[in-house]
This record gives sequence, structure tokens and C-alpha cells, in this order.
Amino acid sequence: MIHDFMRFFHILAVVFMSAPLYNLVVVHERKRLIKPTLAVERYFENIIRGSALRCYVYQLTALITGILLIPLSGSPLSDMIMNPMLLAKLLLLLLLTTLLSIVYFRLQPVVDRLLSEAEGETMSESIIKQIAPVRLRRTRLAAVCLFIVITIVLLGLQITARFGFATTALLIGLAGLFSSPCSSRPITRKPTWLIP
Repeated sequence: MIHDFMRFFHILAVVFMSAPLYNLVVVHERKRLIKPTLAVERYFENIIRGSALRCYVYQLTALITGILLIPLSGSPLSDMIMNPMLLAKLLLLLLLTTLLSIVYFRLQPVVDRLLSEAEGETMSESIIKQIAPVRLRRTRLAAVCLFIVITIVLLGLQITARFGFATTALLIGLAGLFSSPCSSRPITRKPTWLIP
């Protein structure tokens, strides 16, 4: 019974770690706005910032429940290192936390500072030029995080029953294809509100 509870919360935490997907949706929806107001910009940033904080909780929950599931499944804790799937999941989760920390502690404060400097209804062109590359980097990291989350799910399914190498490679390739369109591409058409 305890094993079932831990498994449920472990899977739930991993499902909730899909925040990079929703952050990418938010980013692409913001791009569709012709000339977003400063209030809208701040609203979108609040969503993204809040998702990052929640992701720490989900990642910690996934780590703790994952560790507890090992002995509850009747395996020694050493399997975390000896089982290649568990080790890969652990390393990917640590990488995910590292990337989240880069976004939250290095990139997000820059975006927040630039937004706090903005005045009036919309951002000035100089702030837009400064904030765009930071947002682009954050978006690309979110796409990488989404790929990692999908890969963690794929590896988690193989803890008890391994897929064949071809199936695993194909699914990882599909995860890469799914994540790559989500990465931000430079805007090829200059927005009408930037044309002098």
C-alpha cells in the first residue's frame, strides 16, 4: 500500500514537471500579440517565474519518492547507482535542477530588472533589445528541459520492463523532434510596432 502511494506521488510529480511545455506555450502566445502592454508582459513573467518555483518542489518530490520506491520495491538502495536506468534518471533530474537554477537565479532576475525599468504602457525599444536575447536563451533552455522530462518518463517506464534499443532510440528521437519546434526561432518578420 505504501509502495502504491509513493508510486502515485512519484508519477504525479513527474507529470507536474511538464511546466517547461506550458512555459513554452506562454512564450509563443506572447509572441502572437502585436504590441503587448507592460501589464501583459509582467503577467506572463509572473506565470513563468511561479512555474519555476513550483518545479523545484516537483523535482524534490520526484527525487524523494523515487529514492523511497527502491527499498519499497524490494531492491537495495545501491540500485540507484547500479541500475543504469535509475542512474540515468537521477543524473537527468540533477541536470534538470541545474538548468532550472540557471533560469531562475541568472536569467529571470535580468528579465525582472529590465521590466522594472520600463515605464509607460509598453517597453521601450532599448529594453526590448536587451530583454529579447535573455528571453530567447530562457526559451531554449525550457525546450531542453522539456526534452529531459520526456526522456526521464521514457526511462522510468523501463525500470521494470526494458524496451528494445531501437524502440528507445526512436522514442528519444521523437522526444527531440517534439521539443525542438518548441525552441524559439528568431522572428523573421519585424513586428509592425517596431517599424519607424
